[in-house]
Amino acid sequence: MAKGDVQLLGAWSSPFTNRVQMALNLKSIDYEFIEVNFYSNKSESLLKANPVHKTIPVLIHDEKPISWTKNGQPILPSDPYDRAIARFWAAYIDEKWFPLLKELGKESGDETKAAIMRKIFEGVGLLEAAFVKCSKGKEFFGGDNVGYVDIVLGCFLGWIKVTESMAGLKLFDETRTPGLAGWAERFVSHNAAKDIVPEPHKLIEFYMMVQAAKASTG
Repeated sequence: MAKGDVQLLGAWSSPFTNRVQMALNLKSIDYEFIEVNFYSNKSESLLKANPVHKTIPVLIHDEKPISWTKNGQPILPSDPYDRAIARFWAAYIDEKWFPLLKELGKESGDETKAAIMRKIFEGVGLLEAAFVKCSKGKEFFGGDNVGYVDIVLGCFLGWIKVTESMAGLKLFDETRTPGLAGWAERFVSHNAAKDIVPEPHKLIEFYMMVQAAKASTG
């Protein structure tokens, strides 16, 4: 599959765009990355490719679906039970845990922030236990290599570090959560992710720019 055959419309700062990039890398699919504006004055290419939802990421391949099973390594486990467990934890991360980090950034009251932090750390404990169970003593949630849960959680690592920096804490601690701490280091060094997970300082600059833009428009 030639690089020009597959196009990915997205943004470097979007964890959901990063997620697709990681999956494409794991599947050994060459693609052309097209950076689009998604938070204001949405680009014409995005509106044309996704006129209904007007959101990213958008994956284009000659208007045909990509066959994931015929390229590269599998992302989901082959065992039905392990596959169900992976989907469960992926849903937990997307629907329950990561939204807490977003909620934390919006709150200003100390008591409310403290309550959210307790929930975040409770979730970190659950994810540590999930890593132990899913990895089966190996390096990743997916075992010997990066899998579905690795990508789902790994795409948020840049924003997790932003939260740590702004809140003055460490979520994946070497003493309290050694499994996740070691996993995070291995994940950002993996070929599928090392050039994709954004640097925290760049994300902070981007966040401040977006906030300033919102303030200027009232």
